Amino acid sequence: MSSAICFFRVVFIDVPYVMGATLMSQSMYLCKFCLLLVVSIISCTLASTVIAAPRPGPVSYTVDKTVHLGAPDRWDYLHFDAPSDRVYIAHGSRVTVVDGMSGKIVGQVTGMPGGTHGIVISHATDQGFTDDGKAGQADAFDLKTLKVTKRIKAQPDADGIVLDPTSGHVFVIDGDSGKLTVIDPHTDQVIATIDGGGALEFGVAGNNGQLYVNGTAAHEIVRIDTATNKVTAHWPMPDCRHPRGLAIDRQHQRLFATCGNQIMVVMNASNGHVVSQLPIGRVSDGARFDPERQLVFSSNFDGTLNVISEKSPDHYVERSPVKTTFGARTMALDPNTGRVYLVSGKISVNFNAAPTDYRHRYHVKPNSATLYFLDPTQG
Repeated sequence: MSSAICFFRVVFIDVPYVMGATLMSQSMYLCKFCLLLVVSIISCTLASTVIAAPRPGPVSYTVDKTVHLGAPDRWDYLHFDAPSDRVYIAHGSRVTVVDGMSGKIVGQVTGMPGGTHGIVISHATDQGFTDDGKAGQADAFDLKTLKVTKRIKAQPDADGIVLDPTSGHVFVIDGDSGKLTVIDPHTDQVIATIDGGGALEFGVAGNNGQLYVNGTAAHEIVRIDTATNKVTAHWPMPDCRHPRGLAIDRQHQRLFATCGNQIMVVMNASNGHVVSQLPIGRVSDGARFDPERQLVFSSNFDGTLNVISEKSPDHYVERSPVKTTFGARTMALDPNTGRVYLVSGKISVNFNAAPTDYRHRYHVKPNSATLYFLDPTQG
């Protein structure tokens, strides 16, 4: 509940002692004073009403449709491409492409037996890029045929991929290697390799010539100048353990890093100052920011989607988590409709394994991978 404080300026009028005043004129003076006081009280009440007005109803999300993806029984990052309304899902040894409106499976990008992770789309060159993690390579593919056109050597554990609009270059985040492989999509050639100073995870472009990457080894954000391909800052997140998901509010220059110890760190992307920390679910591997609705998301393996309202660049309010499905740890977002895309499968539990041993405790039932469309509804 909001509260308001009203201030009154009381003016004392010595009506009974005004020289030559009649009883009637004195009464008129008193009336004017009373009217002034009443108006002040009404104004204050109205101001209190405005200040104490309830916040807009909570945003909830409902499953609009599901798309059965089937085998392989592995998945990683999702990418929504707004110009084509397509969703690209890193799906084991392939990338599955789905129409983000109808749910129809458009096709598959195949031929990455070491497992796909990141996906970006370069419309300037009519191609997409994914990776083969075990092979340590990036794979360029044609957007119309979905055929791989070039395999480009990166570094071991090629993982997340970011397209920087300012330079037009593709940055392959080579996770455990702690490197970034920079590719010019016009030539499909590696033009630089950047040392990130330790194991890396996901990254986002600031659209201002800066790239931001989660540094998992040092629990930090690594900032890179995309013109010089040099690291320009290492910003610590002391309370964050194993940062994984990363999103950005480009207008207000805020980064949102989701951490393995169930917190989201909000950082000023201009100076690296930590401005807020918020609780999230277990095992987050995805984060997104909705600029239209000013919402921040964390998708979590425990079957929850955290939704956080950005009231101002330094003020954030938690909304009730959305129940999703167990294993849905990565996500994509359509910023136009607010639709959230999640992927998971039917998961069985081995109770003999420790709850923290995710690799041995949880198993995906064969042929069960599914893409979920979650649409916002105003409550």
